[in-house]
Amino acid sequence: MNVPENDSRDVAVRIVKHLVDAGHIAYFAGGCVRDQLLGLAPKDYDVATDATPDQVCSIFHKTQRVGEAFGVVLVRMLGQDTEVATFRLEWGYDDGRRPSHVEFTDAEHDASRRDFTINGLFEDPLAADENDRIIDFVGGRDDLKSRVIRAIGKPSERFDEDYLRMLRAVRFSARLGFELEGETRRAIVEHAAKLSDISRERIGQELRAMLVGPAPASALSMIEALQLDAPTLNETHHDSARALVNAIDVENVSTWLAAWMLDRHVLNGDELFQRIESFNSYELKQCVGQWRRALCLTNDESDAISRIVSLMARSLSWSQLNVAKRKRLLAHQQWSNAWSLLNAIPVACSNQDFKDLINQIENEAVPLFEDGVAPQPLLSGDDLIAMGRQPGPRFGPLLDAIYDEQLEGHLTTKQQAIEWVESQP
Repeated sequence: MNVPENDSRDVAVRIVKHLVDAGHIAYFAGGCVRDQLLGLAPKDYDVATDATPDQVCSIFHKTQRVGEAFGVVLVRMLGQDTEVATFRLEWGYDDGRRPSHVEFTDAEHDASRRDFTINGLFEDPLAADENDRIIDFVGGRDDLKSRVIRAIGKPSERFDEDYLRMLRAVRFSARLGFELEGETRRAIVEHAAKLSDISRERIGQELRAMLVGPAPASALSMIEALQLDAPTLNETHHDSARALVNAIDVENVSTWLAAWMLDRHVLNGDELFQRIESFNSYELKQCVGQWRRALCLTNDESDAISRIVSLMARSLSWSQLNVAKRKRLLAHQQWSNAWSLLNAIPVACSNQDFKDLINQIENEAVPLFEDGVAPQPLLSGDDLIAMGRQPGPRFGPLLDAIYDEQLEGHLTTKQQAIEWVESQP
């Protein structure tokens, strides 16, 4: 159930009030406080309290323990789930991810174990005076005003607790347009290689969050500058020019990854036509396979990357393509993404050959679209069977050949298609 933001806040306020009425301390915590101070609409509201999980469950009727070891309980109220967590301290991060020890504590100590100062803020929504609402033990308000991402306490200790925080620092910096504080930045570079100890799934999820955010190009730039690209992609560090990445504006994870892949492996030197064409084969397959494993990409995501790059490469031979092949190219579901990358190359590299190619495709594609690049096939497999053709290995190629004749405009009716098939051996 999707709850409007104002209703979501109202429910969270009710939960805080119930906890306070029961004699406990309770605040809003983390991202919702940060976003409100920035004038952004929080995605959800988390509550932090000195009440233990058992006490939380005794106060509310509908609860679910989702992280008992960490004191986290979901409280369901008015059809909405709100996360309620007990103030806690954590230590003993032997695997760079999970603490071996957790102890319930107070708000100040709870703030000290969080990742960045802007995420270590609390809000008392019941405070009578608005000036008393924000509780800041870590200097988060000042860093919000200064537009800085700063680790709480010693950055090296924060990153040793969870190496994924290094990518989270990049995501927050790119999303908010904030600078990385100097010591925090240096600690990331020093710890970058340790990101390899994090599960590939978590790394992939974090990168996806950046690529669907407001500043993917900035995020990818920081990843390379901080030498996080090597452990993220399981490749050697390479600070590429990111020419394509800086020239596109899309809302598609696979297109961003395709652009980044081309920037890192292809767009560095002359003879771009030849380099893209040669990459569109074994090397592409190997690279997509490696990124798929490194980022836990889905089949759809990895297939889309391959298709986008392959379509780009195929478009380089536009002049040699017949009408049917041009229409098939334009009708492909990934063509718009491939076209975005193709259009970005002249911007990225000031390459006149690509400018001429794009102008040619633009001019010659207009009548093809007007004619229809993906008409309904005149004949189906059932039609061939009705004509006495036996299904087998030649069925698919025959249907493709019929459709090509249709796309070329040689066949315009079903009867013409039937007669064409009958004329074939």
